[in-house]
Formats: sequence, structure tokens, C-alpha cells
Amino acid sequence: MPETVLCVNIDHIATLRQARGGIEPDPIAGAVICEDNGAAGITVHLREDRRHIQDLDVTGLRDVVRGKFNLEMALSDDIIAVARTVVPNQITLVPEKREELTTEGGLDVGANMKRISEVVRIFHDLGVVVSLFVEPDKRVVALSAETGADFVELHTGTYCNAKTGPDLQKELERIYDAAQYALSVGVRVNAGHGLNYRNLPQILSTPGLEELNIGHSIISRAVFTGLAGAVKEMADLILTARPA
Repeated sequence: MPETVLCVNIDHIATLRQARGGIEPDPIAGAVICEDNGAAGITVHLREDRRHIQDLDVTGLRDVVRGKFNLEMALSDDIIAVARTVVPNQITLVPEKREELTTEGGLDVGANMKRISEVVRIFHDLGVVVSLFVEPDKRVVALSAETGADFVELHTGTYCNAKTGPDLQKELERIYDAAQYALSVGVRVNAGHGLNYRNLPQILSTPGLEELNIGHSIISRAVFTGLAGAVKEMADLILTARPA
């Protein structure tokens, strides 16, 4: 089983900055703190409406991130152009609706097969790894493999929102089964969305899990403990709760 690492999504550092329209807190400074305290990489979502992360953040982060720099993005010509200029280590293709507060579900791979496959080829030519943010469903994973994507990032939001034991177990089994299927068709496995310090441990049993993208819960904890402590606590939890 591969080592599972933490990539911190720092979007909400930028959310705080944009609330006042000033220059602080600085997401680039935040990225340095995250990597100094156990993060293996940094994730940001450059949204079409630029509600938090800005183009200059993406450019600046590319220069300072020492581990993996993962850029989440929609199938938008505008954002694709930015990504082609910046050349992150990884892009993660996600669905995006302007009215949503956060990403609400997985990418509709079936409806966008041609476009996704084109984008995968564009970024592979640049040496960029491509991940698709998808529901934990074998059919969707199979379609993801057909696009040539390197990874699927399994959407853990439904698991995180489960209210009863049976619902929680059902969602865990969906995640585990989808991950096992991904490995069987040659696709690597990441996961994320809604994960926090309480619901994380069971996700660590996901077969082949390489990377967790976690943001909101870390930034929320940082309000009380500081960013360095919040990141270190999450990184240590991944290390200690991971199955042998």
C-alpha cells in the first residue's frame, strides 16, 4: 500500500483576504507554513469567478511550492490557458457552478469525454499529471480511465455528510470498491472533500490511496490553533491512523 500524503487546500486563506480586499492573509506565505509542517503539497482551485484564489497567487505559488503543486480547475478555456502558462505538477479537473459555495459533486465524465480527453493530452504533453474529481462509482472510474487520466480523486463528501451508521458504512464501501476498481484498470487514487480530524481515519483504509486534499477543516482549526499546528495535527493523524 502506498504512503498516503497530505496536500493542503489553501483556498480559504484567500477567502479571508478577499473579504477585505486587501493583501492579508497571504496564501503564498500560508503555503510555506503548510509545507514546513508536514504537507507534501499545496492545492488551490482557480475558479472562473476568482472568488478566492487569483491568477497572481497561482503564479506565485508555482515559484515557492517545494512539493506537489496541484491546480484544481474547470473545463474552461480561460483557466486552461492559465494552467498551460503556469505548468503545475498536477491539475485536477472538477465541476464548477458559479452559484455553489463549494464543489458539490463529481465531474460528469460521460458527458464530457471528448473535452476531458483533449485536456488530458494537452497537459500530458506538458509533463503535467492529470486527476479527475469523480464520484466513487465504478462506471465513472472506468470512463475516467478511458480519458487517459492518471488519477481519480474520489469525492468523499457524501461519506462526510452521512448521518447514520449504515449510511456511513455504505459510503465507505463505495469508496473502497471504486478505489480497488481504479487500481485494477491502471488508475491511481486520491481522495478529498469534507474531510476533517474526526472522519478521516476510516478513509485511510481506501485501497491504493496516495493523496488526500484537505482544506476547510484545516483552515478552520487554524483560527484557534494557528496554521502550523493545524497542519501538523492533520499530517500526524494521517501518519498514525494509517493502516499498517
